Amino acid sequence: MSGVRSDLSMAEETRKRSGLEMVLAVWSRRKWLAILAFASPMAAGVSLTAFLPNIYRSTATVIVDRQQIPEAFVRATVTSALETRLQTISQEILSRSRLEALIDRFNLYADLRTRVPFEEVIRHMRGDIKLNLKSVEARGQREATVAFSIGYQGSDPRTVTLVTNTLASFYIEENLKARERQATSTAEFLKVQLAETKKRLDEHEQRVSEFKRRHLGELPQQMEANLATLERLHAQLRLNADNQTRAAERRQVLASQLAEADSLVSFGAVTPGGSVAPVEGPEARLARLKQELTRLRTQFSEKYPDVVLLAAEVAGLERELADVKPREPKGEEKPVAPRATPSTPYLLRLKEALSEVEAEIKILKGEDRRLRDGLATYQARVENVQEFRELSRDYDSTRELYQSLLKRYEEAQLAESMEQRQKGEQFRVLDPAVPNLAAAAPNRFQLLVTTLMGSLVLAVGAVVLAEHVDTSFHTIDELRAFSAVPVLVSIPRIVTRTDLRRRQWRMRLATGAALFSLVLIMGIAYLAAHGNEHLVALLTRSGGS
Repeated sequence: MSGVRSDLSMAEETRKRSGLEMVLAVWSRRKWLAILAFASPMAAGVSLTAFLPNIYRSTATVIVDRQQIPEAFVRATVTSALETRLQTISQEILSRSRLEALIDRFNLYADLRTRVPFEEVIRHMRGDIKLNLKSVEARGQREATVAFSIGYQGSDPRTVTLVTNTLASFYIEENLKARERQATSTAEFLKVQLAETKKRLDEHEQRVSEFKRRHLGELPQQMEANLATLERLHAQLRLNADNQTRAAERRQVLASQLAEADSLVSFGAVTPGGSVAPVEGPEARLARLKQELTRLRTQFSEKYPDVVLLAAEVAGLERELADVKPREPKGEEKPVAPRATPSTPYLLRLKEALSEVEAEIKILKGEDRRLRDGLATYQARVENVQEFRELSRDYDSTRELYQSLLKRYEEAQLAESMEQRQKGEQFRVLDPAVPNLAAAAPNRFQLLVTTLMGSLVLAVGAVVLAEHVDTSFHTIDELRAFSAVPVLVSIPRIVTRTDLRRRQWRMRLATGAALFSLVLIMGIAYLAAHGNEHLVALLTRSGGS
């Protein structure tokens, strides 16, 4: 049993020894390839790391001081969010003109300006400036910005500090200018609006005054009195119409009674003594018929049969009298005039009553005209009240707008004065930038470790690739594993003096080439890395530093 274990241990030791011998054999064959594959990237990486410029970063912290005067007394006109204003100020500060002035003032990027266009320099500087907001979470509200930091990086620590503090002062100045400019523009805008509104208010006030002057007694506060007067006039007009109707009825009755009495007196009939009244002549008969026609017309229309017959009889009698008059004798022969209708006390009373009714009707008609004129006047007053109300409504709305603008203008003036006295929200440097002697980039230790690991991987990869491509046999075991033909003998390499001289010459040539390559790699690395801050930024971002 112990013999079996000893055999296994010997086999394992043999495998370990053979594996180590194989590695040593590969190293013997490929050592110069491995050294070259390791040394080239290592030299390049070390050179780049050594020649890269140091990048220094400085940061200034600016705190946001809130408005010193309570908003209950003075309301600020700058109501935009702080983050929005900071972005606006950043765009102003990062403009080409401002950055160009900074570059010329501090002589920044001197080497870079000789190699790339100026626009690329501006873009590079914008990438070197960083703005970070510092916020706190308010209870029940969104996060509020209470401060912000401004950072800048460059190759010279003192210059970086000066540029950072200058940028911080730019933010403070631009914030003051922006707030003052906005407060001033708000006050000027309200001033213009106030002047225009005051002009419109004066025009409306003049229209109202002119209306009051032209339409005295037609104001809205007199509306109730005018409506009461209209109601009274309507009542009087209705009463007047009723009185006229009753008067017309009385006149009609009196006219009928007078016509009947006059007809009885004209015909005479039989006298109280029994004598026959004289026969009436044609003229008296014409007069009686006309009176009868008048009476019928007061009672009936023109198309009534009795009215039509009586009118035809009157017309025929008038034609007869007209034909008789030219044949009347001239000179002393005159016909006997008909006897006048006698006036009795009853007729006199009827005529007197009829005259009184006619006079009453005339008075009532005059009163009717007066009442209608009064109605038209007061109706016009009531209708004009609507126009006055429209004028008053325009005047009141314009006056309210004027009062509102006046109040806002006064608040804007206070806000403008507050901004000019720098009592509003402003920025203040809490921690100014100081020179930082420790370079922020590059992280040379990390770069060297990365270069070392990369070089090792590249060397191992080159050796493995070379062994994989090489198809020659280097040991007897390899040959035996490949072919079943037995190997009789292994002849070692015989080195002659010529081979030694040739090997020495190749060694010198390889050493010279290696030194030249090393110098070339270092030169290229120097050209690529010296003053190349952009390369530092790339390596910093890729390395996570």
